Parts: sequence; structure tokens; C-alpha cells
Amino acid sequence: MELKKLLNEDLKKYMKEKNTKALNAIKILKTEIKKAEVDKGEELTDEEILSLIRKQIKMRQDSIEQYKNAGREDLVDDEVYEIEILKKYLPPEMSDEEIEKVVKKVIEELGEGAKFGQVMGKAMAELKGKADGKKVNQIVKKLLG
Repeated sequence: MELKKLLNEDLKKYMKEKNTKALNAIKILKTEIKKAEVDKGEELTDEEILSLIRKQIKMRQDSIEQYKNAGREDLVDDEVYEIEILKKYLPPEMSDEEIEKVVKKVIEELGEGAKFGQVMGKAMAELKGKADGKKVNQIVKKLLG
């Protein structure tokens, strides 16, 4: 529940600063949290909120692709800014070296004939919320390649 408290404090801070872009990102996130809580019937845990934040970031990254294709750099900048605001609430991601250690351990556990899908599945289970899936994918390909 610490995340919700932090979001409320930042919401007030951005209102005072009249930072509409940051305010927009927080308001959208708070709306998504509220919707999820209504669906669930109880308050979300910090882990569930982190999952929502990651989903919001992913949606914005998808929007950036579409805006770039449409030549709308002004909208790209807004989305990039909102992603930076949302990333502040996520725990720091693991470095490539740390991810590589985990993936090597998973490959060792699975043995010689480890298949890409098996390694990815087990690695992502261990790295859930700590590392970007694309980065893990690249490292698994490199190590199995």
C-alpha cells in the first residue's frame, strides 16, 4: 500500500507544480488501479500495482511506435515523458550481468538439451518484475546460440 500513498503524494506535488503531463500519467494510473480494485473487490497489493504500472508503460511504448510511424514527434515526446514518470515507481531493473547469471543457472538446471522456451519460461518466472522480457530474450538467445 506504500505505492498508493506515494502516488497520492506525487499527485498533490504535480498539482502544485502545475505539471500537467506528469499529472496526466498519475491520474491515468490511479484510474486503472481503482478499476482493478473494483473488479477484484479489494485493494491491490504493491506487487499488483507494479504490474499495472508495467502494463501502462508497455501501452505507451506501443503508442510511441504508432506515433513515430505517423510522424507525430510531439506526441512521442509526451509518451516518453510519461514513461519516465511511471518508471520512478518501479524497482530498479537488473543489469545484463545479473540477468545472465540467472539464465546460466537456469540452463545448468535444465541440462544439456535445454530448449529456448523452457529456459525463457523458467528464467522469466525467476526474474518477474526485475528484468525486461526483451532483454532476457536476447540473453537467452545469446547463451543458447
